[in-house]
Amino acid sequence: MPLVHIDLIAGRSEEQLKGLVKDVTAAISKNANVPADRVHIVLNEMQKDRYSVGGTMVSDK
Repeated sequence: MPLVHIDLIAGRSEEQLKGLVKDVTAAISKNANVPADRVHIVLNEMQKDRYSVGGTMVSDK
């Protein structure tokens, strides 16, 4: 059972998230040779003020 964790900054629409998990599921299923219903995906959405790049909060950009 593949378990995929995806961390991303919050702000994408429900439609975008559904497309993301659909595409990732298809890729994992194809390349790991497992049924799609065995692929588990966890989406972790972070607020911009809880994530930094290069010492600067993403919310400050």
